[in-house]
Parts: sequence; C-alpha cells; structure tokens
Amino acid sequence: MARMKTLFEKILDGEIPSKIVYKDDFCAAINDINPQAPVHVLLFPIKPIQRLSAATEDDAQILSALLLAAPKVAKACGLENGFRVVINNGKDAGETIPHMHLHILGGKQLGWPPC
Repeated sequence: MARMKTLFEKILDGEIPSKIVYKDDFCAAINDINPQAPVHVLLFPIKPIQRLSAATEDDAQILSALLLAAPKVAKACGLENGFRVVINNGKDAGETIPHMHLHILGGKQLGWPPC
C-alpha cells in the first residue's frame, strides 16, 4: 500500500497551490495560511520526517540544513530585528501536520512566555 503524501509534499508537487518563499536541496518554506504574527513562515524538509521525535541520526544533515536555513528565510522575509523558531512535536504541542516543520515568526515584539 502506497504512503499518502503529506500536505507539504503536495505543495512541492504543485497539487496544492502555494507560493514557495525559500527552497534549497533539503528544505522549502511557505507562508502560513493562519499566521500568528505579521510574518509566519513554515520551513519544512523536502524529505518527510513525521516529527522531530521521529528523526534519526540519518536525518542529521536535514536537521542541520533546516536550522541553517531559518536565518536565511527570516532575512528574506525582512526580520532584521529578530525572529522566533518553534517546532511543535505531538498533539499536546499543537502539531497538526504529520510532516515536521519549523514556524518562523516575527515582525512584531513577541511575548514570553508564548502561551
């Protein structure tokens, strides 16, 4: 039985329209359709990893690429004064898409704690 494509795979394959704001060999980024800040971008690995806790040592290069791409995406989105990176892992953390992704948020003073 074939594995179903994730939302992000469908976007990359052009099955779901979305403007890709960043892409390299390992990851891609799109604007969140339900932004929680003036800038809210989702950065995800091209190779699906279900969630951070499902990543293995074999995914180290992908995880590194994601973290190194985050500042590039933030800069491209005009977040010179700072940005926040969030990774939801599991239902209790608010994970809604079973394809690991980073939320890059900014464009205003973000509060702490976030909840």
